[in-house]
Amino acid sequence: MRTHDLAVIGGDGIGPDVTAEALRGVHAAAGRFGFGVTTTDHDLGAERWLRDGVALDDAAVQRLRHHDAILLGAVGDPRVPPGVLERGLVVALRVALRHAVNVRPVRLYPGVTSPIRDLTPERCDLVIIRENTEGLYAGGGATVHRGTDDATAIQNSVTTTSATRACVDYAFRLAAARRGRLTLCHKTNILVEAGALWSDVVEWLGAGHPDVVRDYVHADAMCQHLPLTPERFDVVVTDNLFGDIISDLGATVQGGLGLAASGNIDPTGEHPAMYEPVHGSAPDIAGTGRANPAAAVLSAAMCLAGLGEHEAALALEAATAGVLAELPALAGPAMGDTTEGVGARIAERVRTVDPAALGDPTTSLMTALARAGGRGSG
Repeated sequence: MRTHDLAVIGGDGIGPDVTAEALRGVHAAAGRFGFGVTTTDHDLGAERWLRDGVALDDAAVQRLRHHDAILLGAVGDPRVPPGVLERGLVVALRVALRHAVNVRPVRLYPGVTSPIRDLTPERCDLVIIRENTEGLYAGGGATVHRGTDDATAIQNSVTTTSATRACVDYAFRLAAARRGRLTLCHKTNILVEAGALWSDVVEWLGAGHPDVVRDYVHADAMCQHLPLTPERFDVVVTDNLFGDIISDLGATVQGGLGLAASGNIDPTGEHPAMYEPVHGSAPDIAGTGRANPAAAVLSAAMCLAGLGEHEAALALEAATAGVLAELPALAGPAMGDTTEGVGARIAERVRTVDPAALGDPTTSLMTALARAGGRGSG
């Protein structure tokens, strides 16, 4: 029996709570579809930093590299200075494991209400591919004369052909496996040099994908088009900063950050991918049962897809969507159930749900992730 070896970083706050329910769903899917899953917990997060003063060291990175994939719950703790864990753990892992690609689905599930009036699931099913290691987030900077009227800050941005090509190539492959449309989102009229590099890479690689229709939208225009006409988009590829912004907007469109899943992927498959819910650690409700585990479960479904278990991924996604449709609210006491209760309902649904319950599997993100390739995919 094939077996997948998962690293588990529960992290902080509600991270361990929602990760436990994601794993419950994974094991249910494994039991139904005939594969094995082993897990190893890794002590990374606020408690490790408070105890040892270390967010991430080389030994931890080496241990993680031996796994097939990584599930991350959430990081962040008010006892730790801002940026220490976010940059020192999450961003550092993305760089160390060459996660050039961040995958953020934006899908409105049946029965979930979007804040966009009259939006229907048929109109909202797209994927944002964000370059994950460069841009303004990696360029560094400096401030001189800090604390004076002459304080001057410089923030650099870095864009390389190699990372851009890896991201765009993955986006084209994903679009070819879905509905055959790719949109570049940038600001080429202002960020002329970086924008030209992105445009050139899309043009070069697009020649090898004649069946994928290409489009371009400025980042500011995307903030209008995405909520009003999400049906215009299939796969959107963009840089690190713009991807951070528009994917959070997409999460709002689909019902909130509590439903937003993501994957960080080395498109060469050399390093394990890392899957995580987009929401924060919410330490104020940790252990209370008030957190909705849906985003963590959907991230785990993406993990299964990346490992080649696309039927199991489809079933886990469909089960999660079915339970979400039954909840009177998406979080807190009004949810009508606990974190553990929602996770148990999803796992039970996995055992019987039709993997095609959400529509044509051939254009599903889960199937496309499996086709796009990655470590362990079949």
